[in-house]
Amino acid sequence: MKVVVDIEKCTGHARCNVAAPAFYELDSDGYNVIRERDVTSGDESAAREGALACPERAITIIE
Repeated sequence: MKVVVDIEKCTGHARCNVAAPAFYELDSDGYNVIRERDVTSGDESAAREGALACPERAITIIE
């Protein structure tokens, strides 16, 4: 499983980080800094919750 963030779509709402702060990293302006990240077995739920929280749908989960 992998998370892919379209940084062009990210508008800095930071909702991914609110939903899963240990998984989604933000810069000082609230924008997601992850472009691609492999998801370990313990992080699947956090990855999905953060992706679902994104109002811009900038986060894609690849199974």
